[in-house]
Amino acid sequence: MAKTEAANQQGEGKKAPRKTFKKRGEKRVVHHGLVHIHASFNNTHITITDQEGNVIAWSSAGGIGFKGSRKGTPFAATQAALNAGNAAKTVGMRSLDVRVKGPGSGRESAIRALQTVGLEVKSIRDVTPIPHNGCRPPKRRRV
Repeated sequence: MAKTEAANQQGEGKKAPRKTFKKRGEKRVVHHGLVHIHASFNNTHITITDQEGNVIAWSSAGGIGFKGSRKGTPFAATQAALNAGNAAKTVGMRSLDVRVKGPGSGRESAIRALQTVGLEVKSIRDVTPIPHNGCRPPKRRRV
């Protein structure tokens, strides 16, 4: 008995303050974000993030259900952008800055689809990586 009373007087039996966690279903409202469109020859990926880069919504032509060579078409890119855009609107997104990467055919159609959803496109930037004298080419073929 004497030990527990002494422990209580010294403060060893106190509980730490509780941590607060974000509820699972709770989503924060984001008004302005970034759209990263990666348009390759085979597929188109659309990722919508907030200003810090945290993903809010994403979609791709293959994820919607297009298979094979149809994934690389402008129509598939449009459908993927509509899907991601509608998901972003539910979070409260209103305006976007667009970053486009890659040589695919779905570049322009994806941007147009985001505008038809009702999102305001503030700026469009091409961030396709360009090699500055690049990798060393393979050695010459001798026949």
